[in-house]
Amino acid sequence: MRGCDVMVRCLENLGVDTIFAYPGGASMELHQGLTRSKKIRTILPRHEQGGAFMAHGYSRATGKPGVCMATSGPGATNLVTAIADAHMDSIPLICITGQVYQQFIGRAAFQETDFYGMTLPIVKHSFLVLNYEELPMIMYKAFKIATTGRPGPVVIDIPKDVQQVEFVPVFPKSIDDVSIPGLAVPPKPGDAQFETIIRLIEKSSQPVLYIGGGILSGDAHKELMEFAEATNIPVASTLMGLGAFPANHPQSLYWYGMHGTVAGNWAVCKSDLLIVLGARFDDRITGAIEKFAPDATIVHIDIDRSEHHKNKFADYPIHSDVKHALKRLTA
Repeated sequence: MRGCDVMVRCLENLGVDTIFAYPGGASMELHQGLTRSKKIRTILPRHEQGGAFMAHGYSRATGKPGVCMATSGPGATNLVTAIADAHMDSIPLICITGQVYQQFIGRAAFQETDFYGMTLPIVKHSFLVLNYEELPMIMYKAFKIATTGRPGPVVIDIPKDVQQVEFVPVFPKSIDDVSIPGLAVPPKPGDAQFETIIRLIEKSSQPVLYIGGGILSGDAHKELMEFAEATNIPVASTLMGLGAFPANHPQSLYWYGMHGTVAGNWAVCKSDLLIVLGARFDDRITGAIEKFAPDATIVHIDIDRSEHHKNKFADYPIHSDVKHALKRLTA
């Protein structure tokens, strides 16, 4: 198989049914490989950035990683804004780019940019495929990294010679068989931490659930509903959390923050217990951080421990998958 067909076979094996791809010279073989696929629908956007944002929407609508593709140089750099947005919004996004022949890398070739280096600050990981035999494993690793723990974007930069070379590929049996040292596995704390939260709820007179996009990416909307109704605690959402809890529910405070509802903002500000579920303390939410929920005991449950205490001190930081946490709190 040629490298371009190996890439397509990997996408098929990983369950990809749609790709948003704008063609160019350095990615032409990859596009030709896609024309031979009977399982993947290729959607042609008018601009690479538009295609990447379409992949965002696909991911949010399906719960699967979104996949986009562009050529080298200007095609790849047109993806940067969408990649940065996926990084901020925790969207599992796979960005495949064509690259110039390896012999021309670093020699100011036509439409050559160091896309690998350029994207390092805004991705979970960037791959530059230099050994064609590693292409199948890199494809599987990219999907595992993008979807494990806190979701995010991954770049796969494929030189033109890797796309063209013929070889006998070795495909991993499944994504579960791919081992990635250091990749954070979603933590599942024991009951002791959750029992503390239950006691805090029992003592609270004005608790509020502060939810974010982690509820949606963690597929925890049902668990959120069960917990909210069991405790009768009102629910306020960030922009990224909208849709995780019905806006017409009697306990919904809808959206809060700079552009949120009066009820949502007052409830959060006056709360004595704030249970934060899969959300950040973004400046558009908190405003003056020192005045944000000044009397609240803060419980912050998040899959990414780096968010704990980042902008606002949490009295009870809990490093946990939010779906697991809500199940334990409702048990």
